[in-house]
Amino acid sequence: MIRKFILPPASIVCLFALLASGCLHAQAAAHSTMPRIEKRDGRYALIVDGAPYLMLGAQINNSSAWPAMLPQVWPAIADLHANTVEMPIYWEQFEPTQGHFDDSVLLTLLEQARQHKVHLVLLWFGTWKNGSPHYTPSWIKLDDARYPLMIGSDGRTVDSLSPLFPATLDADRTAFAAFMGDLKAADPQHTAIMVQVENESGTWGCVRDFSPTAQKLFDGPVPADLIAGLHKQPGTWQQVFADQADVAFHAWNVARFVGQVAAAGKAVYALPMYANAALAPLDNPKPGTYESGGPTHNVLDIWKIAAPAVDILAPDIYTPAYRAYIRYLDLYGRPDNPMFVPETGNQPPYARYFFAALGHGAIGFSPFGMDFTRYRNDPVGAPALDKDALAPFALNYQIAGPMDRELAQLSFEGKLKAVSESPTDHRQTLDFDAWQAVVSYGMPQFGSGREPAGNVLPDGGALIAELAPNEFLVAAIHARVDFTPQQTGKQRQFVRVEQGFYHNGIWHFERIWNGDQTDYGLNFTSAPQVLRVTLATY
Repeated sequence: MIRKFILPPASIVCLFALLASGCLHAQAAAHSTMPRIEKRDGRYALIVDGAPYLMLGAQINNSSAWPAMLPQVWPAIADLHANTVEMPIYWEQFEPTQGHFDDSVLLTLLEQARQHKVHLVLLWFGTWKNGSPHYTPSWIKLDDARYPLMIGSDGRTVDSLSPLFPATLDADRTAFAAFMGDLKAADPQHTAIMVQVENESGTWGCVRDFSPTAQKLFDGPVPADLIAGLHKQPGTWQQVFADQADVAFHAWNVARFVGQVAAAGKAVYALPMYANAALAPLDNPKPGTYESGGPTHNVLDIWKIAAPAVDILAPDIYTPAYRAYIRYLDLYGRPDNPMFVPETGNQPPYARYFFAALGHGAIGFSPFGMDFTRYRNDPVGAPALDKDALAPFALNYQIAGPMDRELAQLSFEGKLKAVSESPTDHRQTLDFDAWQAVVSYGMPQFGSGREPAGNVLPDGGALIAELAPNEFLVAAIHARVDFTPQQTGKQRQFVRVEQGFYHNGIWHFERIWNGDQTDYGLNFTSAPQVLRVTLATY
């Protein structure tokens, strides 16, 4: 359906006044089934259909959300056992001419997602997609006078729209509000549970805008609300932030832009919204060497102040190195920020980090490029994705899928812990009240006093949740799990080890593990097995 929609200035004023009044938030809260982010005791849950939901995600390739490509998407999603698919919404398709909106692709995505019984996370490819304006409509691209690109420090034009010009902001937030209005009208059953605002916003190859408009603002005072939020003394950007002034300036302006786009959408339909980040180097990131302006770890405080309408600042993690991956999870899993991995690599070394993300309280995890369109960008030259390449990720979701609601609830209650295999530390411990769970990886799996020495390729992981005193839910891949009493001088005893599965919230018994299966701890291979374990001491 194509229609014309023009939001006059007076309507924009009323829209934001209504948002500020809190009326729309109150209305949204009245609908208990509305997807939302909930916080309790420092932990977060994504609430879907009134209960915590663990997003077992898959993000498709950038150009795979067109209707003609979807037959090559859904078989991959089925093989992966995903419960949620991240799909782009292209501004250039949605608003081909200014004020005329086409919701046909959106309606197709919703309809087919329902047919395949998955939820959607919709990705707004607007002003920024990986720092560039390539998904903006042609009427944006061809009118640099009204929608200016940034100017670099060398005076050259940069392939990134400036966040400082009202026309660009007005165009993006008007389109985004129209999109959210269409989504609300077409999706009363909440097939779509979350929305990404922009995609890896910011700028590559240039630390900030150096246009005359930008320079005047840069030479002026830092906004009072940022000064107050960071507890700094007033001054110019250079005075307040010294050698990080350019970085802070661009982050503030990009975040303010994205936050206002998000607020416009939420005023229409208050789904949870997040902004994703192309990550900065962990140690002393040099300005200009990474995508500046986005929610990188070094400017998260600025983003939190500048964009309160954005619920989550989420890392796109494309480093398979264990220590770096875990460090990024640490940095983004803040008390004021839900843990969510909306993009990660689709090579086998990334699959194990599903467990580490769960251990950091993640509401969801999503490898990128999960379709059969024969395109792959990670790494360069890798063969096209097929069912075998999906297998390590599919195994995770086979294990977690039947109990995704239970895992989400246990995580929200602080009872779930999980770890991924380190290539150097082959033994990890997880502390519970009366027990310490010991996870070790690789072979040998059997033999008294013979600790596994790590997998040749570190692909193991484990999750353990305390269901009740002395009762645990356990699942793992290529790992041994055992328990040690916290009380000195006591020995562990397996009272009962049940293998089974959850279905519609009910545990279904399959068999009891004993003998070889328990004499040397609980040894897991690549079989998707789940145990309920009852312990005692002697």
